[in-house]
Amino acid sequence: MKNFSIMGVGGYIAPRHLKAIKDTGNNLVSALDLSDSVGILDSYFPNVAFFTEYELFDRHNTRLIESGNKIDFVSVCTPNYLHDAHTRYGLRMGADVICEKPMVLNPWNIDALEKVEHDTGHKAYTILQLRLHDSIAALKKKIDEGPKDKIYDIDLTYITARGDWYYTSWKGNINKSGGIATNIGIHFYDMLLWIFGPVTKNVVHISTHDRVAGYLEMKRARVRYFLSINAETLPPNAVQGEKRTYRTLMIDGSEFEFSVGFNELHTKSYEKILAGEGFRISEARNCIDIVYQIRNATPIGLVGDYHPLAKLPLAKHPFGWR
Repeated sequence: MKNFSIMGVGGYIAPRHLKAIKDTGNNLVSALDLSDSVGILDSYFPNVAFFTEYELFDRHNTRLIESGNKIDFVSVCTPNYLHDAHTRYGLRMGADVICEKPMVLNPWNIDALEKVEHDTGHKAYTILQLRLHDSIAALKKKIDEGPKDKIYDIDLTYITARGDWYYTSWKGNINKSGGIATNIGIHFYDMLLWIFGPVTKNVVHISTHDRVAGYLEMKRARVRYFLSINAETLPPNAVQGEKRTYRTLMIDGSEFEFSVGFNELHTKSYEKILAGEGFRISEARNCIDIVYQIRNATPIGLVGDYHPLAKLPLAKHPFGWR
């Protein structure tokens, strides 16, 4: 049994980490969040020491370690812009770290984190859970075993509707979340890189507060993508089914189905990490590069080969900003 500490336990993704810690037979000894709305802990680790102040959380962990109670892992589920600092905290505390994606917002932060790894002798892992999805792993195998010179035409669409609260939260601040491509798209970019190889061309057609659309040329694919958090961009079949999330991957005109099988992927990720087979910092470098380039690109508009949904009317920011 390993001892875990978790940072950001009140966040959206934290329950998946709590479940993974419990399902892998481990123990949670401390938890931190600025919000005290963390009743979810009762379902997993009701006796964990919980803190709303970083200083008290740090003091508790220090005392645990000094008394001989090792903290083996720190799970980082905090807002994106804090992942770098909190990963450093865990490493310097003498623990290995499991960090939710994106591990960092800027490519050069990866080099700095690897230096902290080297200096402390501990390891940082990231969650790239789509690589563990059975259907996606089968697709990669099919592509790897197919014609080596074939270039695939792909349309990626991912719409996950969010309310106006999104823009008040840190997620609506591009400096804290990294924007739409980073916040909701990074695991899809990693999936595409893993299957189809490195990016050779990166074009952004549309980039606003609620959507991003662009074109990627990869070693073995031409990818048009559309990512959105605006419910008005959902297709009619999703709206009629009262769904607020829609994802599809079209490969050479045929739909690749991967809408199910997501529930246990964090637990699978933890199992791999505990077996010494998790995804290290270097694995995240290429997808961090892509979203950094998208965030800093100047959109060219509806020019060239763009995703069909890029033509949808742009929406005003709900608070009047653009």
